[in-house]
Amino acid sequence: MLSAMIIDDEAPARSELSYLLKETGRVDYIVEASNARQAVEKLMEGRVDVLFMDISMPKTTGMQLAEAMQKIKNPPAIVFVTAHSEYALNAFNVDAVDYLMKPVESERLTQALNKVQKRLAPATEGHTAIERIPVEKAGRKVLVPVDTIRYIEAKDDYSCIYTDTDRYLSTTSLAQLENKLSAHGFFRVHRGYIVNLEYIEDVAGVSSGNLQLGLSGITDKKISVSRRRVVQLKRTLGI
Repeated sequence: MLSAMIIDDEAPARSELSYLLKETGRVDYIVEASNARQAVEKLMEGRVDVLFMDISMPKTTGMQLAEAMQKIKNPPAIVFVTAHSEYALNAFNVDAVDYLMKPVESERLTQALNKVQKRLAPATEGHTAIERIPVEKAGRKVLVPVDTIRYIEAKDDYSCIYTDTDRYLSTTSLAQLENKLSAHGFFRVHRGYIVNLEYIEDVAGVSSGNLQLGLSGITDKKISVSRRRVVQLKRTLGI
C-alpha cells in the first residue's frame, strides 16, 4: 500500500483525485495541500511515497517544487497531474515518474501507480538490516540495539532515543532516523516523535480529537499522535 500527497490549488481537483486513488485500493493514506509551502510543511510531519501535483500553482509552481525535491535524500516519487501538455518534457527532466492529463482516467492512474511502485521497489529490495544505532552517552559512543528502542523525540537539532531503562542523545535528525527505521516497525506519529510499534501498549483518545500512546516500559510519558497521522496509525495497528 502507498501513501500519497495531492498538491493542487483547486479543491475540486484534489477531491476528485483523492476519490480515484481510494478506488484503486492501492493507497491507504492521502494528505492534501493547496500550495507548495503547505506541501513542504506536511512533508515535514511524515514521509509519503508519492506526490501527485499540479504544475500551474500560485507563487511556487509544481515544477519548482519538483526541482527542490531532487535536492533531498530519498525524495518521494512525483507524478504531475495537469491540464497543460506542454510541460511534459520538463517534467521528466526533474525525474517525474509520470505525467497525467486532467481529467484523470482510472486506467492511466493505475499505470502511474504501477510506475511509482516500480520506482520505489529497488529501495525496498536493497534495504540492509539496521541492528544498532550509534549514540552519545557520557562522552562516549554507544551502540543501542534497535529492538530495545521505545521511542525517539526531537530535541532542537538532535534526537533523544529512549529505551525502557535509559536515554541517549543522537546527532542524527528525526527525519533521518525515520528513513532508517521505518522498515523496522517504527512510525512517525508526530513532528516530534517516532515510536516503535511493537511497544505500543494502549491507545487513548483526547478531547482535541488526537490520540495518546502508552508504551510498555515507559510509565512517565504519553506520546501524542498528530491529527494528520491518526488515520494511518489506526490502519497500521488494525484498530
